[in-house]
Amino acid sequence: MSALRPGDVDAVWFDAGGVLVLPDPEVLGPLLAPYGGSSDVEHHRRAHYAGMAAKSRADSAEADWDVYDLAYVHAVGVDDDLVSRSARLLGRTRSADLWRWAIPDSVTALANLAARGVPMSVVSNAAGQIEWALAHAGVCSVDGRAGVAMRTIIDSHVVGVAKPDPAIFDFAAVAHTEHERSRIAYVGDSVTMDVNGSTAAGLRPILIDPFDDSPDAAAHRVSSLSEVVALFT
Repeated sequence: MSALRPGDVDAVWFDAGGVLVLPDPEVLGPLLAPYGGSSDVEHHRRAHYAGMAAKSRADSAEADWDVYDLAYVHAVGVDDDLVSRSARLLGRTRSADLWRWAIPDSVTALANLAARGVPMSVVSNAAGQIEWALAHAGVCSVDGRAGVAMRTIIDSHVVGVAKPDPAIFDFAAVAHTEHERSRIAYVGDSVTMDVNGSTAAGLRPILIDPFDDSPDAAAHRVSSLSEVVALFT
């Protein structure tokens, strides 16, 4: 797929996890430290994207996070003989409510997009909590009272459809009736869920791939949301 250029899209929708928020490294760092894992926030940021890339390569179902957990603990450096044990612990601890750590450069990018008047929405596989979590973290909200304003925030648990099923994007399209699907970018961190799902929905996929884990992805790849801002200058 060819790279996007400024002027190619008129609106942008976002996944939440890995794009706007991460599983809280300030919880997961101390959790894995006794197993040899680093507590450095940047190591945990890297671990998330390693996990998502591994999950996509394995074509894991949305509910299957075993491959992610193994890749994550490897990336933060847990002791080799404690990988399986620490991955199981991570899987039990990384609940939906831990997807709350706002990615600083994403928050800045959202503010820059809002200042340009870019129409925005969120479409996320979640557990019914994501609209509240994004507002509580000060990232975004539908009414604009917390963070930047989104036209709508779609949670798969609430609407009963999850990516990669392209039907989940229909719920966001109601808030963007003036935009052709081919003029809307969708930013996610998963090839399987986000790139494939949004492509099937007729959107223009953008993959957050800060560590070049998925060089062959059929999407416009960026290292951060600041590069998405450049599409609207």
